[in-house]
Amino acid sequence: MINPTMTDSSTDPRQPVRYDAAETEPRWRARWKAEDVFRAKMDSARPKYYVLEMFPYPSGKIHIGHGRNYVMGDVVARYKRMAGFNVLHPFGWDAFGLPAENAAAERGIHPKGWTYDNIAAMKEQLDVLGLSLDWSREFATCDPSYYKHQQRMFLDFVKLGLAYRKESAVNWDPVDMTVLANEQVVDGRGWRSGALVEKKKLTQWFFKITAFADELLDDLKTLDRWPEKVRAMQANWIGRSEGATFAFDLTATPADIEKVEVYSTRPDTLYGASFVAIAADHPLAREAAKSDPALANFIDECRRSGTTEAAIETAEKMGFDTGIRAVHPFDPNWTLPVYVANFVLMDYGTGAIFGCPAHDQRDLDFARKYGLPVKPVVIPAGVDPDSFVVGSDAYTGEGRIAHSDFLDGLDTGPAKARAIAELETRGLGKGQVNYRLRDWGVSRQRYWGCPIPIIHCEDCGPVPVPYADLPVVLPDDVTFDVPGNPLDRHPTWKHVPCPTCGKPGRRETDTMDTFVDSSWYFARFCDATPVDQPTNPAATDYWLPVDQYIGGIEHAILHLLYARFFMRAMKAAGHVALKEPFDGLFTQGMITHETYRDADGKWLSPDEVEKRDGIVLKRGTNQSVTLGPPEKMSKSKKNVVPPEEIAGTYGVDCARWFLMSDSPPERDSEWTQSGVDGAARLVQRIWRLLNEALPHLAARGTSPDGATGASLELRRAVHRTVHELTQDLEQFRFNRGVARLYELVNTLSSFDTKADGAGAALREALETLTLIVAPMMPHLAEEAWALLGHDTMIVHAAWPKALPELVAQDSVTLAVQVAGKRRDEITLKKDLPAAEVEAAVLALDSVQRLLDGAKPKKVIVVPNRIVNIVL
Repeated sequence: MINPTMTDSSTDPRQPVRYDAAETEPRWRARWKAEDVFRAKMDSARPKYYVLEMFPYPSGKIHIGHGRNYVMGDVVARYKRMAGFNVLHPFGWDAFGLPAENAAAERGIHPKGWTYDNIAAMKEQLDVLGLSLDWSREFATCDPSYYKHQQRMFLDFVKLGLAYRKESAVNWDPVDMTVLANEQVVDGRGWRSGALVEKKKLTQWFFKITAFADELLDDLKTLDRWPEKVRAMQANWIGRSEGATFAFDLTATPADIEKVEVYSTRPDTLYGASFVAIAADHPLAREAAKSDPALANFIDECRRSGTTEAAIETAEKMGFDTGIRAVHPFDPNWTLPVYVANFVLMDYGTGAIFGCPAHDQRDLDFARKYGLPVKPVVIPAGVDPDSFVVGSDAYTGEGRIAHSDFLDGLDTGPAKARAIAELETRGLGKGQVNYRLRDWGVSRQRYWGCPIPIIHCEDCGPVPVPYADLPVVLPDDVTFDVPGNPLDRHPTWKHVPCPTCGKPGRRETDTMDTFVDSSWYFARFCDATPVDQPTNPAATDYWLPVDQYIGGIEHAILHLLYARFFMRAMKAAGHVALKEPFDGLFTQGMITHETYRDADGKWLSPDEVEKRDGIVLKRGTNQSVTLGPPEKMSKSKKNVVPPEEIAGTYGVDCARWFLMSDSPPERDSEWTQSGVDGAARLVQRIWRLLNEALPHLAARGTSPDGATGASLELRRAVHRTVHELTQDLEQFRFNRGVARLYELVNTLSSFDTKADGAGAALREALETLTLIVAPMMPHLAEEAWALLGHDTMIVHAAWPKALPELVAQDSVTLAVQVAGKRRDEITLKKDLPAAEVEAAVLALDSVQRLLDGAKPKKVIVVPNRIVNIVL
């Protein structure tokens, strides 16, 4: 056993050695900074590894919940650096956005000052976490030196036809007073404000993301280091479908509209149709409403309720019978009622559908509500078509077609093809591939964003700002005392001459969606110094793609899909050579913390409560407090934990360890006092272990080869830990890796320092332990490395290699079952013949007692795993 030793006798000889994080951690951070350890440079002699966490919005303060994301990336970066990779681990700020404008309006300050002050404060907090970041590449997306290049790429995209302007119905957030992309509407509400989204006609700038729809979908198959869930979400959002577009002739129709065109993925069910439905924004609906006030009111109600897909999904399905009739394309004597329906999207397909209630649940619910026919035409196998009836659940499975003229008897797949062929033959329609994906509207009616570099001229139309005049810089002299975009009412900024004809022109006052800013920042991090180009091709060729990207699942569609599009557009413009920005993606869970409310429902911070006699009370009072379930850390709920608070109390390595240890990193994890205390005890335990072992260590460089007995077993434990921990880090199983390190510490604590060869084996073990905890607890590791006699920093040390002969296990532990119940276990030499295993197991006392002199009916030996005795 390693015997406890005391501190220097000049202090208190009865007290064990303690690790002083408050003194140690700032000292090592200062040295890393002074020696510029984490500055990355291209080096063709080493494999590169680019680690990146989704950069933050500078809202003012970070908490330990944010820290989980950054610490995960840092563990990977430090491990890869020790494993011999040339690591790039940069950091920056996603700095444009509405919160800065809101702060300006509420506090009477400028968004720029608010943003840069927050960046300075957050950078101080991040420094406490001990992150191995290359700060030389830092930028904020609100820096003109950054958005200059974004404006240049916008103009490049205009030339390539990948950016264009058109009037369209847009999602309007009435609170933030700006347009939202479809992806930014959540459950019918603005993703940031929560306001019910309205439809509005505006002239907007769009990125032609649909030009890459097939590529974006097909190339998901190549992203095998992305979570399957994220790939599925993107595939669903792109929404490729195969079907047919065809027209219904109309009777009793208003004005000159004689046909309504529909798109359907199920033309095989046309003979089961019972209605046609059109969107509230469909031209036919608008025309019919001119002479029908009740219909006009219904359309207005649809718009107020939201016409986005998310709003439609949750709303009650409603319709209005226009009185117009649609003639069935395969039977001129058959007409269907035409409804305006709140569940039909104008921007998907043609804005019109036919309803087949028997085989679509939404259509069935609608038909039952309005008393429409339900005619089954797809019949399950083995069921009589004449007796098959659809009740409250639509039949959506495979089957054979019936009651459908020329389609009768065909399976659904061939029936679809036959129906499309018939539509084409009769000149009624054609087969078509459709996408759910829509072009990305990037115009936003706000100030604090990247200006769109366009000048509007009455004679020349929209004219690009010349490259030489970039960046178009936001004016500082703006006010936020009235709602709306300050750029619209600026007295001078927007008034400029047309670059083409010289006549008076007007700057575009819309700014770009802030998701544009984050769609290419990873490429700029490769080299942030070029003045005239967005990228340095040599740098992007070397560093891209990002090898490991880390962020929340909430960005699966918005940011990640936009970045994939932007990379392709940049490639088309000649700025990068690759299509995919992120080779590996990991989506981490959130950190939650318990919440407290007083009797009035007011949120309380942990500092405002205390526990007395097992009861939670408001501090200094006898008022009871309601303890709520753990929730995501939030300033509004007062359950945040600042990293500097933990650093000052326990040391930041303790927080880093706990963030990696509590649960699988893809799951949410609760921040608990007991968990932090446990991590703090481990830090002290490792430090004591090192100090207590020092007198027993062999000199540095002494070989542990030839160890026997307990020393050999210690070496086996060390090398197995290295082998398994390496696999854990490669596969983001941080919590498993932490468990293995606990086991190794336990093994070291019980090691007999008097064993043969103990000094050399113990030095190898402690040096290896120090190396392999370094990615998670870098400050402690540096101090321990120095304690062990090294004059170089551990950040420059190599990751240890496990020796195969020590990793291989000579023995295995087998479970012993008797009559199906586990009764014992036995450790034997690995791969022992079954007969020898059987003999050893039958000789166990526990087995002998259960057999009570009888012979077993059968003994089943599963090699190296289990022995089952059948009585």
